[in-house]
Amino acid sequence: MTLELPTDAPRHCGDCQIRHRAVCSRCNVDELMQLDQIKYYRSFEAGQTVLWSGDQMDFVGSVVTGIATLTQTMEDGRTQMVGLLLPSDFVGRPGRETAPYDVVATTDIVMCCFRKKPFEAMMADTPHIAQRLLQMTLDELDAAREWMLVLGRKTAREKIASLLSIIARRDATLRLASLEGQIVFDLPLTREAMADYLGLTLETVSRQISALKRDGIILLEGKRHVTIPDMERLMNEAGDDADGGMVS
Repeated sequence: MTLELPTDAPRHCGDCQIRHRAVCSRCNVDELMQLDQIKYYRSFEAGQTVLWSGDQMDFVGSVVTGIATLTQTMEDGRTQMVGLLLPSDFVGRPGRETAPYDVVATTDIVMCCFRKKPFEAMMADTPHIAQRLLQMTLDELDAAREWMLVLGRKTAREKIASLLSIIARRDATLRLASLEGQIVFDLPLTREAMADYLGLTLETVSRQISALKRDGIILLEGKRHVTIPDMERLMNEAGDDADGGMVS
């Protein structure tokens, strides 16, 4: 069941916290007014399915707040989490009629949605939207290639550090905050979700987070309030100094 739209959800594009990163980031005032005519907001509760694989897609849009997962199910019922949707990430593909993956809200989320057919028509007439969507698609491709390295070659400790760095850097980018000094954020994933996404057991995730905390790489208040004293140290623990475009 769709939730009531939170009172702090943006009502105008100029008030939107993802405006500088979203598919509309390059739009001028007239183009934003056109988008506003086909735009509506939807909110979903944690655990709610936003889209089922194979569903008819009648909208596309951006995650405004919260986090969702992309999951693929095999014929024998096995599932694999294949991606995360963080604030400003785009949901849906213009020109594609059905959803390729299950999209499930991990936390309560708010989405800025556009009716699909009018959005596709705008893309044809508005280069700013098409250019930005192409850039976001290429960034997503870079991120997928980097994630193949994370899952296929990195140790459990490096996987946890990589995921924490991705979320920390995205959070800082959305807030237009510096990566210098302490970085503080609330981890949007449970440890169970982290285990699913990283291909690890719950016990391994908990053990590695505790080890990073013990070594002073992260500070943890409760299970989700994370402080990173030194981003460079965390990136070193991740095994590299790049994130494959996850926050570009």
